[in-house]
Amino acid sequence: MKVFSISVDSVYVHKMWNDHELSKMLDGKDIPFPMLSDQNGNIGRLYGVYDEESGAETRGRFLIDPDGIVQAFEVMTPPVGRNVQETLRQIRAFQYVREHKGTEVTPAGWRPGNPTLKPGPGLVGNVWKEWNPKQNLKD
Repeated sequence: MKVFSISVDSVYVHKMWNDHELSKMLDGKDIPFPMLSDQNGNIGRLYGVYDEESGAETRGRFLIDPDGIVQAFEVMTPPVGRNVQETLRQIRAFQYVREHKGTEVTPAGWRPGNPTLKPGPGLVGNVWKEWNPKQNLKD
């Protein structure tokens, strides 16, 4: 798994943010993944998150598989923060499904160690028989 942070901010703004803000939230540690600068907004335009009028990018996260296919995305307006734990859960779920070549699927809220489902015509309309979140979700 590779994680990148991309914004229209310069590498200098990223460094200031890391050194003077983020490091205080992470007990003196640096951001654990590369921060890339998209000052001209080309990457943001490709993913539909660049706002031409303001010259800024809307907050978004994109989960892209090893084949370059976007498997999931979420775009948030600036006032609402994202949930890193949910992003990690989804990455693990996509990895699990990929490892099992689609022979198993992960239901809503799935975490490693929780039961999975076997996809097929018989599952349609019968998920409730196989999956009970109250019984099957582990923290």
